[in-house]
Amino acid sequence: MLMAHPVVLRNLLEQYDALRVLRAEKGSSQARQRMDDLAYTLCVSTGTSDVAAALVAARHRLPGARPEDDSLLGT
Repeated sequence: MLMAHPVVLRNLLEQYDALRVLRAEKGSSQARQRMDDLAYTLCVSTGTSDVAAALVAARHRLPGARPEDDSLLGT
């Protein structure tokens, strides 16, 4: 599987988080489409099938992430 560069992952995460903070899922059709596009790209970039898993996987691939820390995966 191809792995996205950490800079690309960080950029995708920042964009997705910004739209989530702005509640884009309840905004215009363009904002919702951009959020959907980012979610899809994160899934493809991390080899996952849903955005929650993609967010966790992307964050674990960033420099400084502790791969042995699975606290985000619990519950």
